[in-house]
Amino acid sequence: MRTFVTGGTGFIGANVVRELLSAGHQVRALVRPKAALGNLQGLDVELVTGNLLSPDLYESLKGCDALFHVAAHYSLAQADRDSLYRSNVEGTRNILAAARRAGVERSVYTSSVAAIGVPAQGQVADESHQTNVEKLVGHYKKSKFLAEQVAQEAAAGQHVVIVNPSSPLGPWDAKPTPTGDIVLRFLRGQMPFYLDTGLNFVHVRDVAQGHLLALERGKSGERYILGHENLSLKALLDRLEALTGLRAPQRSVPHWLPLSVAWLDERLLSPLLGKSTSVPIDGVRMSQSYMYYSPAKAVRELGLPQTPLDIALKDAVAWFVEKGYCQLPQSQTRI
Repeated sequence: MRTFVTGGTGFIGANVVRELLSAGHQVRALVRPKAALGNLQGLDVELVTGNLLSPDLYESLKGCDALFHVAAHYSLAQADRDSLYRSNVEGTRNILAAARRAGVERSVYTSSVAAIGVPAQGQVADESHQTNVEKLVGHYKKSKFLAEQVAQEAAAGQHVVIVNPSSPLGPWDAKPTPTGDIVLRFLRGQMPFYLDTGLNFVHVRDVAQGHLLALERGKSGERYILGHENLSLKALLDRLEALTGLRAPQRSVPHWLPLSVAWLDERLLSPLLGKSTSVPIDGVRMSQSYMYYSPAKAVRELGLPQTPLDIALKDAVAWFVEKGYCQLPQSQTRI
């Protein structure tokens, strides 16, 4: 099978590309003109330079049997509002239309649990849950919700399966993502405190395999949560302590404190200094809720693997150390 992948240079996309190649598929990847290609280095991948809004994108899709639309613009900064909707919503509309015009038989669109929203306190959300778009925190979440609506509309005339990854961990997190940054800051000793929040974590390899399973077994127009274990941030850090021997933070901070710092950074310091915000307000607002999800549907209908989270953490730590993002003391031999 000849497959077309967007976002192949990113965290999830790079793992999807590797799973496709391992399964014997040919891969053609769309890359931006100045994209960092380290995650694809040494792989037998045909690279096509372009962007999601190109009017002749269908030309690049000709001859492909399947599309994996993994690419997305991720930002929680208010200043990126317009680019979020342009890339995530209009970009999705354009590439799905291009795939239909090019005769691509099946497409998998990578959404996010962000589009589903947050369940009520103490609850676990599944694919049937939907927070009203006006109540979704931040323009990133809203843009992913609207992009998912575009995918569902497209599914009326072509085969489009929607997958909603939770918070992946593992190798090839080059940027890193916000989830990977938690691990990296812990390894660097930059996390003296923690926030009282929780997420659903999953091995990125399971997410990548879930994409291939969605292509093979998913129902058009349906959404599938690609996740694994619901865990508080404190519990995750404790597992990292057990894995590495590095001490996990013991005290939490009230949410008003990082929210105040974020407000000062995004509203005052960043505009004044002309730099990107390092502590976005929406990121802190999101952490005020426990974002727990159930992958039961994907496990049942797709056969989504459920790799133990300790393996995901071990693989993430090993990759960051191997690639020189951080160093562990010589005494730490557990990895």
